[in-house]
Amino acid sequence: MATGCLEPRILAERLDGWPEGHCEGSFEGRRFGVTLHRSGDGRRIWLYGEERGGGGIVSANLYRLADGEALLRPCEMPAEVVARFVLGFRPEIPS
Repeated sequence: MATGCLEPRILAERLDGWPEGHCEGSFEGRRFGVTLHRSGDGRRIWLYGEERGGGGIVSANLYRLADGEALLRPCEMPAEVVARFVLGFRPEIPS
C-alpha cells in the first residue's frame, strides 16, 4: 500500500462520505456491517466493522486535531489494515 494512503487526513476525508450509525456494505467481495459514530464536536470518529458470516473485524478511532491534521488510532490491528478497509469499503447508502 502506498504511504500516502496511510495519511489519516485522507482517511478522514473518505469517512466524511459515510453515513452516521450503522450501514451494510462490501469490502473485497465480502459483506460487512459497519458502525460509524462522530463525536458532538466532530473531533473524533469511531469506526467498528464486522464481516457477515466470517471473522473479519476492523476497529479504530480517528481524531481531528486543532491544527487541521488527523490522527489514526487502530484498535489492536495494524494501521494498514484499517486504511485498506476505509479506502476499499463501499457502504450501501439508501437513496
